[in-house]
Amino acid sequence: MQQKTRATRKPHIVVTKSDHRILLGLANAVSHHDEDIAEALIDELERAKIVADTRISANIVRLGSIVDYHAEGATRTVTLVLPVDADISKGRVSILTPIGTALLGLSPSQSMEWTARDGRIHRLTVKDVRQVESVSPSP
Repeated sequence: MQQKTRATRKPHIVVTKSDHRILLGLANAVSHHDEDIAEALIDELERAKIVADTRISANIVRLGSIVDYHAEGATRTVTLVLPVDADISKGRVSILTPIGTALLGLSPSQSMEWTARDGRIHRLTVKDVRQVESVSPSP
């Protein structure tokens, strides 16, 4: 007997123009040594709705967001960052990790499946998103 599997539809996501530009450049830069994660990030960027930085809601996950999410029976809090700022001991998750890519563009109550580097599929649900004021000057 053949088992039917239901494909999970990915939720709609929103990304700012500046994050889109930065992340597309980052994905292209790392594609030669980590093709899978670069491809996953590019896939998310291609399906995202792109909005002006001033037009994005404060409850959308973007670079620098503090995110409370629920997965595997526990709620965790992380900050989504560029790889150079990643530090798991401080809850700073790189956008170039499977979970970082999965969080991008989500808002509270949205769920997303992601595949860990060991091949296991996980599901997370965003509970809350907060933005931190940037302390570094814009380029």
